[in-house]
Amino acid sequence: MNTQVKTLPKLIFLSRWLQAPLYLGLIVVMGVYIYEFSMGLFHLIANIEKLNETGVMLIVLDLIDMVLIANLLIMVILGGYETFVSRLNLQGDADHPEWLDEVNAGTMKIKLALALVTISSIHLLRTFIDPTHKDFYVVMWQVVIHLTLVISAVVIALTDKLMMSRHS
Repeated sequence: MNTQVKTLPKLIFLSRWLQAPLYLGLIVVMGVYIYEFSMGLFHLIANIEKLNETGVMLIVLDLIDMVLIANLLIMVILGGYETFVSRLNLQGDADHPEWLDEVNAGTMKIKLALALVTISSIHLLRTFIDPTHKDFYVVMWQVVIHLTLVISAVVIALTDKLMMSRHS
């Protein structure tokens, strides 16, 4: 019985490694975004003479959106792996991202919420630049979803601040 009591916590602790394939899958998703970004950039360059200012701006916003999503993927891959699976041990690496030193579950939630608000802002800006292609209700729902994301990010940040002040 005593052996089982010691084995179960070890097994539960080892189960964190089941997340590793998920982070590897996100790296594959990053490759898909690199491909999509390359195709969008090629389209912009190939059609630069045919595009008006609005067309260029919309393609550039799409490219920025892809970069922001790629940044979000990096935050989830590195931060999630470091927080939930195992240490990356990058302190001696010259390219070690500073934000990774401050990563915990609370800061990850805030960073992810802010990234989602930023991505939503890009989508909303894209809609406002060319609103003729969107139905009123689509625009309304985009604004409602954006405001929901903003309020959620503020609530997450306030909750984290309250939790940190309790620990201090």
